Amino acid sequence: MPRKKIVAGNWKMNLDRAKARELAGAVAARSGEAAGVELVLCPPALYLDAVGAALAAAKSNVGLGGQNMHDKASGAFTGEVAPPMLLDLGCTYVILGHSERRTLFGETDAIVNAKTKAALAAGLTPIVCVGETLEEREGGRTDAVVTTQVRGSLAGLSPADLEKVVIAYEPVWAIGTGKVATPQQAQEVHALIRSLLGSLASSEVAGKIRIQYGGSVKPDNAADLASQPDIDGALVGGASLKADDFLGIAKAFR
Repeated sequence: MPRKKIVAGNWKMNLDRAKARELAGAVAARSGEAAGVELVLCPPALYLDAVGAALAAAKSNVGLGGQNMHDKASGAFTGEVAPPMLLDLGCTYVILGHSERRTLFGETDAIVNAKTKAALAAGLTPIVCVGETLEEREGGRTDAVVTTQVRGSLAGLSPADLEKVVIAYEPVWAIGTGKVATPQQAQEVHALIRSLLGSLASSEVAGKIRIQYGGSVKPDNAADLASQPDIDGALVGGASLKADDFLGIAKAFR
């Protein structure tokens, strides 16, 4: 059975409440343009409620996701967001281990692993991000870095849980830089990730897991990426802030 393509928009720390609602409404109203592709919007935590309401009002199938979460369900963790809180706001997805969380906020594979397990336990689908820096790629360490991140971030997951995870390969050197991995470079790493998933479970399970590409994805390069056999969608940053661009990318994966 073919893997259903998934395109998620990571709005990062952008927009205000009104613009967030407007963008969500525009994507929802036109989601039929990307029929057959699963769409997910991940606004800032403060706007999850507003975006969720806009999606519900449009009676769309567009999913809602958080950009991060804590691994505990509650407690004295000032400023954090718990898995049940995301669920309460209608989220079905959560981005974990994004390179900005890893590089700017010191998140380790162990932290990402704890969050991934907590997300699954809560009934959320984690989008687990992995990827190498420019220095690591130029040093020929891409495979080693990605292997360590995949194994560490997914350690201890059962095959059944692994099937519920979405992986996002995001070469750090391509995020927000305008640079993009060639389709061949992206496919090589996606194939490596699928092989690693097979070693963690089985080739059958690995064949069911969706692996997104992220890193300066735009409408004009999405089709070439979508043509690769192991690229199952995109985790979109800047281009997700415009409905035309986001939907243009999503349409490439139909």
